[in-house]
Amino acid sequence: MSKKDLLLEIGLEEMPARFVTNSMNQLSDKIQAWMMEKKIDFDHVTAFSTPRRLAVMVEGISEAQEDVHEEAKGPAKKIAQDENGEWTKAAIGFCRGQGATVEDIFYKEINGVEYVHVKKFIQGQQTSSLIPELQHVITSLSFPKNMRWADEELKYIRPIKWIIALFGSEIIPFSIAGVQTSNWTMGHRFLGERTEITSPDAYEKTLMSQYVLVNSDERKEGIRNQLKQLEEEHGWVIPVDEDLLEEVTNLVEYPTALFGKFEEEFLQIPQEVLITSMKEHQRYFPVKSKDGDLLPFFVTVRNGGHEHLENVAKGNEKVLRARLSDAAFFYNEDQKTAISDSLKKLESIVYHEEIGTLSQKTARVRKLTNKLAGLLSFNENETVQADRAAEIAKFDLVTHMVYEFPELQGFMGEKYALQKGEDPAVAKAINEHYMPRNAEDGTPESNVGALLSIAEKIDTIAACFAIGIIPSGSQDPYALRRQATGIVQILLNKQWVLPLETIIDLALELVQEDNIAKKALEEIQKDLSAFFKLRIKHILQERGVRYDLIDAVLGNELGSMPSLVKRAEVLEKEKQNPDFKENMEALGRVLNISSKAVHVGEVEERLFENNYEKELYNKYEEVRNQLQNIADEKSLYDLLVSLKPAIDGYFEHTMVMAEQENIRSNRLSQMAKLAEIIRQFANVNEIIVK
Repeated sequence: MSKKDLLLEIGLEEMPARFVTNSMNQLSDKIQAWMMEKKIDFDHVTAFSTPRRLAVMVEGISEAQEDVHEEAKGPAKKIAQDENGEWTKAAIGFCRGQGATVEDIFYKEINGVEYVHVKKFIQGQQTSSLIPELQHVITSLSFPKNMRWADEELKYIRPIKWIIALFGSEIIPFSIAGVQTSNWTMGHRFLGERTEITSPDAYEKTLMSQYVLVNSDERKEGIRNQLKQLEEEHGWVIPVDEDLLEEVTNLVEYPTALFGKFEEEFLQIPQEVLITSMKEHQRYFPVKSKDGDLLPFFVTVRNGGHEHLENVAKGNEKVLRARLSDAAFFYNEDQKTAISDSLKKLESIVYHEEIGTLSQKTARVRKLTNKLAGLLSFNENETVQADRAAEIAKFDLVTHMVYEFPELQGFMGEKYALQKGEDPAVAKAINEHYMPRNAEDGTPESNVGALLSIAEKIDTIAACFAIGIIPSGSQDPYALRRQATGIVQILLNKQWVLPLETIIDLALELVQEDNIAKKALEEIQKDLSAFFKLRIKHILQERGVRYDLIDAVLGNELGSMPSLVKRAEVLEKEKQNPDFKENMEALGRVLNISSKAVHVGEVEERLFENNYEKELYNKYEEVRNQLQNIADEKSLYDLLVSLKPAIDGYFEHTMVMAEQENIRSNRLSQMAKLAEIIRQFANVNEIIVK
């Protein structure tokens, strides 16, 4: 069967750069899914995009679906024929539904029962007759933001201007929002013109002649190479922020990198401010020396050729100069305000109408920081530093610079705190307490910064849960999931053994003191425990721990994060051992029977009826006494596993559910106490052993 290529291009008004790549991938995925659903063979799919188009080329498409020969199974013979051997309505209806007659029926036996079957032939349709259905694929795309235009009902990322639908050289006819498919496209908005695509394989070359590099990967690599060339020519280092590179790639169709400069006097401003102004407002790449110092140059990417680059550079320099002048003004104005004055302003800024002002939140975080510092045995100097950092951590939020550049919160707090004579450890903690800011960010290095980060994050989470703000689906406006993950990561990186429940309870205690909670304390605690367990589960999955082992260590209280993770990793490693199954079954048997204990009292040795009860009790006492001296989770695992012989002997010779109530109760108490120390490691009943 001969093959053809398919080209589908949606021409649009300029799309927001941050949506282009995901939209391109979504279109590609949906087209591939449609091809497989329709059972149309194809060889390869390539996706394209620019700010003005989303496109997909599918190579090696069969001109028709494969013919299908299959057997259709119908009702059982006793249902298909009546007692006289006549065909029933069930048999006749089945045949009609399969495009056959009762004369086509034959029987096949399945599990000892004969069933009606017919042979079914489905002739493959021509691909060209099916491709018009792709209009539904196009209109099914979803975007973060949509718009409507003119009197059209369709909501789309931007107005559709043209559509190419080519199967080989044949135009596949359909229309969307009044736009009819054709074989023409638009070149670069200023350098190109309307042009015809004669066949799918001519697509990239034809658009390149119209100053459109339609392959986004090649466009990105072209920008990267031009940046490297500028580095080599001038002896610069141009740090490439991948997110910025992705955005710039989706802003241009024909990229040309060029550089400009700005006055050296602006270098007196902290480089974070200069870089943020260049990247966030202008989409410029900063330039550094090989020693890492910021230089008074920038690199931008033009959507066009190499003509009149000097004029383009001057225009960009003028725009950046205005931006940096504003930044310099904000920076100088901020120097005039004392930290104490900034803190007073926090009293009038509402963090949330049901949670209170930023000043009230700061007060709670400060109290919590001091309580946690005591539990973590901070020395006097660190405790004083943590208290001061908690007191002034949010002062930079009311500065001109952070108002203009919100992403600089914390960074400017550190800079300004140092300028105003604060302890360097305090200044660093102001910056660090926002960490990790995103999935790629690290955790705080200093103990003071780590402690303040935990206190600030758990206060936000506890207060939000207390008033019913709980993340659901993709909705998480206060980034509570990220903050909870950050708390767990900090506890792990610092190897702090402070139980997570303790941190939660202290935060909730302060929230209640401020009369924020709208729900019962027990309900909030339950919600928070489940919420953190999901975050921990994700972290353990990333570390390669099997799902049932994760459920086992999360089966009880969370406790110390370092211990929890180490226990999960011990189980993940031990599951490879041949005796793992028997060990877990023995420990799990104790947990199972212990659930029947109604009242757990002291174990009375006088009620033992055999030596196996005594042997298990002695082993339990030995293990319980040794628990205090266990240094690591692997040793704890080995200690619990050492119970297996005594457990096996006990169950082989002892009936726990004895008829005599006092003996039964005593044995259940023994099981409950044994289960208690097993659960300190994991709820082993969650483990799947085969």
